[in-house]
Amino acid sequence: MEYKKLKAHLIPVEEFKEIWKTEYCAAPIGTFDGVMVHFYENMFKHVFFESADRIQGDKSILSLNRLEKILWIKAALQDPEAILKTGWDKSTKSYFNNRRISIVKGNYVVVIMFTGFLKAKLITAFEKSDITNIINSPDFDRNSPYLKK
Repeated sequence: MEYKKLKAHLIPVEEFKEIWKTEYCAAPIGTFDGVMVHFYENMFKHVFFESADRIQGDKSILSLNRLEKILWIKAALQDPEAILKTGWDKSTKSYFNNRRISIVKGNYVVVIMFTGFLKAKLITAFEKSDITNIINSPDFDRNSPYLKK
């Protein structure tokens, strides 16, 4: 699987928004196991901006690190070697059975939420230096009703 980085410091944000629209929002992306993941234009800020204040989650700072890996989201979803974990709901302190986390390249994380049989939408994507808490989560159930009828 190729994980290509773009030179975010050399490309205007508007070009990244166009990549987002054409590569992701124009049509769903199929995962390695047949899930069609939908993306929405209004999620650009959520995915590519970081918060100056994690408590408030203001998403006020454009992340060049996230932008340079814009193409990694698709690659991660299509990578059959990705580590698959179950998503965590911090508000209820329990695991979501309808969220799947894909981990690639050691610490790049893509989270999707299933919306139906073989259908999902992107929740977020990011790189995190310490993913011990994610790695220690339960493996994603490959017999999930979202994958098999």
